[in-house]
Amino acid sequence: MSTPSTQADDDPLARERSHLSASRTALRAMREDAESLDIRDVTANWVNAQILERQIGERIKALADLSDTPLFFGRLDYLHAPGVDRADRAEGAGGERPRPEAADRKLYIGRRHVHDGDGDPMVIDWRAPVSQPFYRASKKDPMDVGLRRRFGYTRGDITAYEDEHLSDPGDPSVTAATSKLLQQEIERPRVGPMRDIVATIQPEQDEIVRSGLGGTVCVQGGPGTGKTAVGLHRVAYLLYAHRERLARTGTLVIGPNKSFLQYIEQVLPALGELTVRQATVDDLVARVEVRGADDAAAAVVKGDARMAQVLRRALYAHVGTPDEPVVVVRGSRRWRVPAYELQQMVGELLDRDIRYGAARDALPQRIAHAVLVQMERSGEAPDDRVQDAVARDSAVKAAVKQVWPAVDPAKLVLRLLTDAEFLAAHAQGVLSEEEQKTILWAKPVRSVKSARWSAADAVLIDEATDLVERTHSLGHVVLDEAQDLSPMQYRAVGRRCTTGSATVLGDLAQGTTPWATRSWEEALAHLGKADAVIEELTAGFRVPTDVITYASRLLPHIAPGLAPVASVRENPGFFELRPVSGDAEVVAACEESLRHEGSTGLIAADARIPALAEALTAAGVAHLSPGEETTAQNRLTLVPASLAKGLEYDYVVLDEPRAVVDGEPDERTGLRRLYVALTRAVSGLTVTHTTALPAELG
Repeated sequence: MSTPSTQADDDPLARERSHLSASRTALRAMREDAESLDIRDVTANWVNAQILERQIGERIKALADLSDTPLFFGRLDYLHAPGVDRADRAEGAGGERPRPEAADRKLYIGRRHVHDGDGDPMVIDWRAPVSQPFYRASKKDPMDVGLRRRFGYTRGDITAYEDEHLSDPGDPSVTAATSKLLQQEIERPRVGPMRDIVATIQPEQDEIVRSGLGGTVCVQGGPGTGKTAVGLHRVAYLLYAHRERLARTGTLVIGPNKSFLQYIEQVLPALGELTVRQATVDDLVARVEVRGADDAAAAVVKGDARMAQVLRRALYAHVGTPDEPVVVVRGSRRWRVPAYELQQMVGELLDRDIRYGAARDALPQRIAHAVLVQMERSGEAPDDRVQDAVARDSAVKAAVKQVWPAVDPAKLVLRLLTDAEFLAAHAQGVLSEEEQKTILWAKPVRSVKSARWSAADAVLIDEATDLVERTHSLGHVVLDEAQDLSPMQYRAVGRRCTTGSATVLGDLAQGTTPWATRSWEEALAHLGKADAVIEELTAGFRVPTDVITYASRLLPHIAPGLAPVASVRENPGFFELRPVSGDAEVVAACEESLRHEGSTGLIAADARIPALAEALTAAGVAHLSPGEETTAQNRLTLVPASLAKGLEYDYVVLDEPRAVVDGEPDERTGLRRLYVALTRAVSGLTVTHTTALPAELG
């Protein structure tokens, strides 16, 4: 492998810059072609016109040329013309097949496809099969690649390149030297939202990214292993490989909070994917206004999967046993469906185990069918219109209302939480008496609207709603920071992908809720994806060696079975434990970090945030809140420890670790919160403290 080069025979760097310029010109032409499309004479009606106009608008946005983002980041020189077709020229459905010419053995790999005026590819989409060797080829398995070239960029311009000759003879067991450009890209300062990692995807990450749509993948990854990026890039890959299918069924990214979603929201658009919805679990189940909060004990019981059984019992308890016949009058004739026949219908519907609402809708049709059978036996010839009319008959409606009444999910949950006898009747043998008392509301509530629902209550209502009517399923769901979900929340997410697949991302060591996931096998069973493949990422690309080594001292106390992350970064990073005497010295530590390039995060226990905000303001140091985008002028973010998960900063000042631990309901949860806070730094960490550090840190 060569070192980064700036000059060579025939000036190859100039040739690469020329190709970049030509590619940008071609991309601009592609965008102009899309903008010039005239659809006035090709649509049958205004609905089709609006749909087509929206699709063209999305196409134009996807063709945007981001000046500070490299249009391509690598090059593959194949030994033979690769067996690819022009799918990349048509963007997207599989593999590409350039003409078998020598020039077509040289492929530029980038964030999106670019072709010239003749349709010949100038940049190949990183997701195409022919691009895969860029991430996986090695001297041991060169995958028919003679040379792999990486490019170094400064503000969107090529400034260096680095070659790896995969076809060179030598011992294939000898590990290649680490790419300098790869290290520079990984360690590049981070200002603003999260960015894509298409230029730095590692082989083990690429295997997960390119795993098929049909299966669910669970990724256990410690801090800095890139699990969030892997999940987002898997969505981008699946949209490329299965665009038509996912366009029909939809995709969704679920994050732990709004700040996290704001942090990652630019990754997929930068890859040309604009249609992926993002939400929190609370957004998914927002059927009532959440104005209250549970204590930890109540939240744990409400989040337990056993609540699904309680809800089901309570719902189907509304189904009665018919004890009177139904008499339908049509003209001068009276048609009688006896009670025993009605009982048989109800029993069959219960045995079919279909949704409560679907069974309720089917019952009048079954009664009507029984009447039509009698009509036919008497010599009449009724048709479907007669059956529908009988199903709407007042006597049939009255019978259905009595036997299989409509149930409002929110009212059902409200009754369970406020009526001790009703709860006891349906929780018997499922919840203990103590657990029942834990979730019962202390005061009566008049209506659904006046209730102070908690987040856990909203999940219960969502479960009850699904028992009544089926929840719409998506083609693929990415669930990030999954270790913090309760079993009932897993069920809520699982309902959104019953006919699709999922990518589950998390770290058991970072579980900071009282109901945090104990094992991925258990979590996946609640999700309805027990057959999912569990992958583990242990190579750390984000957190420096000294920082992750220090934080890993907590692992034996918070997650004994997990292997510590091994940082692959050459730069050990900056790490300091600094005793301080007050908030002014914490502010001074932040000012020192701001002298370096990149972002700085001041992370502290939630209770400490007001005092630190006041100290920063008094010192004239501007700061942001989580979710607000950092800029070159404002690079300091004041972060409550409860919101730090999933975020990252070049430099972190962690204030008072003991306070972070003490801010949680128990020691174990507090140590996990501290582990999260310690692992947010990309380049350096300063730990300030006035009190003794937790003993678990050594």
